[in-house]
Amino acid sequence: MNLYLRYFDKEILVSSVEEAIEFLCTIDDIEMTPMLEADIREYASSDIFYPKRYKVHPHVYFIIIKTEANTLQDFKDKKAVHDNQEAAPVKTTPALLRLNEIKDGWYEGIVDFKRVLLIPGTGKFQYRDTQFVARLKAISGLECYERMIDYLRERVDDRSQFPSPKGKNFKFRYLGKCK
Repeated sequence: MNLYLRYFDKEILVSSVEEAIEFLCTIDDIEMTPMLEADIREYASSDIFYPKRYKVHPHVYFIIIKTEANTLQDFKDKKAVHDNQEAAPVKTTPALLRLNEIKDGWYEGIVDFKRVLLIPGTGKFQYRDTQFVARLKAISGLECYERMIDYLRERVDDRSQFPSPKGKNFKFRYLGKCK
């Protein structure tokens, strides 16, 4: 396993932690402390494959990335991207599957949205997180969402921001059949 290091325009691909530490010592801005050295060694020996960044100054970092690339050009061409076989397959949330499911009846929908409100003292407007809950008749979760948003659009400022029906800011549940 090799290590790719970058600090602004200075970059290198090394095959050992010692070479990485040696490279970092050549950069004036980076102060190599025993704690930093130990953390880099721990990262290199761990099973973690995500990039690691280290703070140098406020808003200034250097990064280290584990790679199977043998040359810097291979790394840049992404020829040796680590493939995580142990990663679980991406699961679609049940709510997304149920969103388009046709099931005529009563629904309860909850929408968290950004509502534009006037501040009386200043005459200025601001966004406020607002939750709207409604029970209504619909044929699917998507229609429940659409009817709720249509209702809100008629009653709140046009600049209010509504979430996607597929996002985490809309939830619904089927309450039962219509009588």
